[in-house]
This record gives sequence, C-alpha cells and structure tokens, in this order.
Amino acid sequence: MQRRLDLIDSDPNIRLLEKPEFKRRWAVTPWSVQLTKALEAAILDRLERAELWRDEQGPRTRSVAELADLLRTDAVLRELAAVLTGSAEPDLTGVLGSLTGDEAVPYLAAHRYKPSGLEKYRTWQEVWELQRREDAGEKVDIAVPAKYGKPDFRKDVYWKARGKLDVPKERFVLYPDLRREADGTPVLGWAGWDHRNQALALGRELPVQESLGADDVALTPLVAGLVELEPWLHQWHAEEDPVFGASPAAVITQVIDQYLLRMGMTRDDVTAWTPPAPTRGRRPKRS
Repeated sequence: MQRRLDLIDSDPNIRLLEKPEFKRRWAVTPWSVQLTKALEAAILDRLERAELWRDEQGPRTRSVAELADLLRTDAVLRELAAVLTGSAEPDLTGVLGSLTGDEAVPYLAAHRYKPSGLEKYRTWQEVWELQRREDAGEKVDIAVPAKYGKPDFRKDVYWKARGKLDVPKERFVLYPDLRREADGTPVLGWAGWDHRNQALALGRELPVQESLGADDVALTPLVAGLVELEPWLHQWHAEEDPVFGASPAAVITQVIDQYLLRMGMTRDDVTAWTPPAPTRGRRPKRS
C-alpha cells in the first residue's frame, strides 16, 4: 500500500489516473428500491394478461375495482402485493390504482394534449392521410411535421410514455369519460389492443354509458374516440370479419354515422371537443 502511495506521489500520470473522477464508484441502487420496482413490474405484468381484457363478447374495458375483483383469486399477485405493501391482506384496489395511474394514457387526443399538442396531432393526422394516398399510388408531397415536446402534453406521465414522436409505450388506455355504477375507480383498457379491439371496446361502451344516464354531451368524446380510430380501421381492418359478417371498419363507421345523425353533429364537430376546464372551489369565508 505504501509503495502505491509513493508511486502516486512521484508519478503525475498515475496521480491523474488515481483521482476520484477516474475511479469506478460502484454506486448501486439500494436493494429496497430494486425490490420495490421489481414487485411493481411483476404486478403490472400480470395485469397485462390478454384474458383479463375480454369476455365472451370480445374486448372490454375494466375499472380498477373490477380488475381487483377478478384478481382476488390470483395467489401470485396477492403475494406480490403483500410483499410490496407489507400487509398480509393488501387492498388490491388501492395497489392496482396506484400502479396503473402512471402507466395509462387517455384514449382521446383532447385528453392527452394541450392546445399546442393538439395542433401538432392534427398535422400528424394529415401526414398519415397523405401517406395512405401515396401508398395507394398517388404522387404527393409530404412535409415532415414538428415533433412533440413535453409542454405539448397535459401530464408528464403522458410525455414519458409517448415521447417526441408520440409512440405509445404505455401499458394501459385510460378512459376518463367512462363511469360505472357505484364504482368511482378509473376505467382502463389494455394498450396491447390493436385498432380493431380498441374500437370494439369503445363501441361497446356507448350503450352502457347511455344506460347509466349519459346524454349526447357526455357521449361526444366517446364518438370522437371512434372517429380518431376510423382511418386506421379502414387501413388495417377493412376485410370482412366472420363474426360480424362485415369488416370491423364498416361496422364502426356505421356506429359513428348513427350517433352523429342522432346528435346532429359531424365528425369535425366531435373531434373539436375538448374537456371542460377544471373548476376550482372558493374557500369559505371566515365568519
């Protein structure tokens, strides 16, 4: 050890290499943090099992409370939740709600973006339409649109999941406009769905929400969600499906047309919808 110290003192090159900034720090993430992250990831992985997100009628959305009810017999998930919370009887609804909150992005552009992001989104939709025309053999000029930035998104978690090119990397789809009777937990879909299944799950919700008292105003964002999916359905799912006797694209277009006719609106009208600004209550005056 003394010879090493003497060499460091006598040789400027060795002395430079032995400075702290050139040494491996061996800094590691604490075990408790690694364990927590691993437990959370394992629970979320179990939530992404495809069978949870469908029933005998096809793809369907689930509230967090519904997911918790479905998973109460899942011994592995219960053990993971118990270790994560330190409780032998963990509150599954609370655990799932806290974990899915940062892993879900809304289904509708108006819920994802601020006005600047919505403007970029509309531009990107025009680009994709031009691309479809070019794929069909038409000669078109396609300009490269502006990329998204963090300020374009309504929440940081949406930016984290989508990034500058708006590429979906989230695990779940959030439906802020859906509700359940006597269940106030968030309603989710699976981000592993293709456009067909996204549209079918959303289309199934229209009569459900009507049965719960939703009027045309409340249904507008749901129809807008189908309109946003419509071009992709006609691009990828235009062939006849034996289940429907028609193509999924044709079925969803028919659903959209029916609701628009009843509501007296156009596709542009519903896609212009934006969520109402949050209201802030006043503090009561002191007497």
